[in-house]
Amino acid sequence: MADGRSRKDIRPGASVEIVLKQDQRSGKLTYGIVKDILTSSATHPHGIKVRLTDGQVGRVQHVEE
Repeated sequence: MADGRSRKDIRPGASVEIVLKQDQRSGKLTYGIVKDILTSSATHPHGIKVRLTDGQVGRVQHVEE
């Protein structure tokens, strides 16, 4: 399972667990399917920011293989 810090590991349609902005303190993860990748850089230390198919936006913590 990839950790979500590298853009190359994430594709639209991938199953991921993200942390939403309001959940960053608690670390609560939200499961969903990637619709758009919002981070333009190749890597990000806190996780690549994505939009899920349901419209929620957060940083990827885990990518399901």
